[in-house]
Amino acid sequence: MVYLRDPIPTGDEEHVGPLVLRLQQVHPLHAGGGAALCEVRPGSALFDVLNGALPVTTDTPVGGAALPELLGEGHGTPGGGHTVLVPLHGRRRIIGTAVLLRHAAERAFQDADLSVAAEFATRSALAIDKSHNLQAAVQGLHLARSLAGTLQVVADGVVTGLGYELACVNLVRPDGDLVVASLAGNSAAEALLTGRVGSRESWDRRLSMGEHWGDLVFIPHTEGWVLDDDDVPQWHTDGPAPRFEDEWHPSDRLFAPMYARSASGASHGELIGVISVDHPLTRRRPGPDERRDLEEYAFQAAIAISNARLRANMQRALVRLDREQQTLRASEESFRQAFEYAPNGMAIAELGGDQNGRILRTNDALCRMLGRPAAAMRRYAFSDLVHPEDIGILLGTSAEGGRAELRLGRRDGTYLWVSMRNSVVADEADGPRFLLTHVEDIEERKQRELDLAHRASHDALTGLPNSAELHARIDARLCALREHEPDAAEGADDPYLGHAYPATTSHTHVRAPVDDAGTHGLAVLFFALRDFKAINTLFGHDAGDDVLVEVARRLAETVRDGDTVARYGGDEFVVLADGLDPAAAHTAAVWIQERIHLPIPLGDQTVRMHAGVGIAWAQCGTAPGDILRAAREFSS
Repeated sequence: MVYLRDPIPTGDEEHVGPLVLRLQQVHPLHAGGGAALCEVRPGSALFDVLNGALPVTTDTPVGGAALPELLGEGHGTPGGGHTVLVPLHGRRRIIGTAVLLRHAAERAFQDADLSVAAEFATRSALAIDKSHNLQAAVQGLHLARSLAGTLQVVADGVVTGLGYELACVNLVRPDGDLVVASLAGNSAAEALLTGRVGSRESWDRRLSMGEHWGDLVFIPHTEGWVLDDDDVPQWHTDGPAPRFEDEWHPSDRLFAPMYARSASGASHGELIGVISVDHPLTRRRPGPDERRDLEEYAFQAAIAISNARLRANMQRALVRLDREQQTLRASEESFRQAFEYAPNGMAIAELGGDQNGRILRTNDALCRMLGRPAAAMRRYAFSDLVHPEDIGILLGTSAEGGRAELRLGRRDGTYLWVSMRNSVVADEADGPRFLLTHVEDIEERKQRELDLAHRASHDALTGLPNSAELHARIDARLCALREHEPDAAEGADDPYLGHAYPATTSHTHVRAPVDDAGTHGLAVLFFALRDFKAINTLFGHDAGDDVLVEVARRLAETVRDGDTVARYGGDEFVVLADGLDPAAAHTAAVWIQERIHLPIPLGDQTVRMHAGVGIAWAQCGTAPGDILRAAREFSS
């Protein structure tokens, strides 16, 4: 039987004791011989014998007792038989002891028997040591974690476990070429070859040559000379011709391709690399057992490399995911701070769905701007806060990149002019998700613009619309007539409200009314003050200005809501009154004349003004200037 110092479980062994491993029945040295098993316990005298370095026979006393006594009951040598213990020498150490029990009493072990036993022990030791190392190498393949570590373990395992002096691992790169990723057994070759690349074309040529031993490819030196000049990195030396048929030549080449496991069930998946080996310790070409070991090792190495790559990819993915999450968190925090502490107002609102436009979040600047708390803002959409006259502007503003200037309601009931700019927050998977709105307070600028527009369109002294604004308002009601069908639908906005919003596309033609026909029209009442120059002469220009202001006030108070009162010239005023028939227009003119004629106080005196009046009718197809000139002529 064979006893090992370091038993290795393989699935076929049977543990008998901490240091006992039964591998196989020992073949008898002579006919009639056999083998028996004895258990060796640590600390026993036989334990010391089994760790010895020389053969021991039954005649050798061990600890004061003969070997049969040490073997115990049932393991003696009946009939005077002999027992021999032979040390098993591995490559670097003694790995155990072979115990040969002989049950023949006719003779003791002779020198020839011991020589045979020693030869048996040598062969057994090499086989056991190789099996031990191979299993350790295979186990080591799956212990490495990194890809680089796994590749080096693959190369080291060929040298330590399979009995080759040199091993090189060539790994397939993403471009298909193979790079020398690891090398073991020769430091000079490692320094020269590591990192060098061979083309895929050259490797495909090699793997299609020579003898195919299963998945292995052997190219003998008699054929391999044609590869000396290709671009595959290699380490070969010259040597004499083989002395016998299976002797290994330095220029022989043996390759073990490594294939990824195929999901389709095919025998070979994608090539992931090639193990090249050289200089077997036996100095012979590998036999069937050695070939099978190398082929199985390449299969296990392919699994280990694939797993290492998978781990590396997962680690890179985790690192990338962690980096992306950190970037996302930093981006979210940056956005939060930019959102919360922005000097202008910002809001995030729903985009689409039943809650489209509902405000989800506002920053402090917008809350201060509108005088509303954030919790209250979440109950509204911007359409709930916009000025009624500006709702059309809001609804017409594009969600992506749309800009608008409109008024938003404050909590105190007033309105604030703001500039709004929209952008869409989109998700790659779900598309547009939210509407981000920037709100800028433009109240001061807008008031300046409105003030400038008012000054441009209104009289500085009386505050009434000036002649340019009067022309614009008349023109807004009229059309060229030939461009429109008669009796177009009604619905135009009233032009006298003074806002700057365009009228709708529908239009009602304006025509002069006919006496006694019950028709109505747009009356242009022109008032020219009489003897106004005398006021300036007698009382001065300041007094004249006071008179004009008072007349303007009386006109504004006299007309209806929606009518327009304008200062046309120095002492000329115009009233636009819509929806009047001729009689009503005449009545309105007389009433206004009477209001103008009422006394006007100037210091401690009073004056009365007289005004001439002219009535004209605006109608489509007539220029505003022509209408005003006609009314002016009637007033003289």
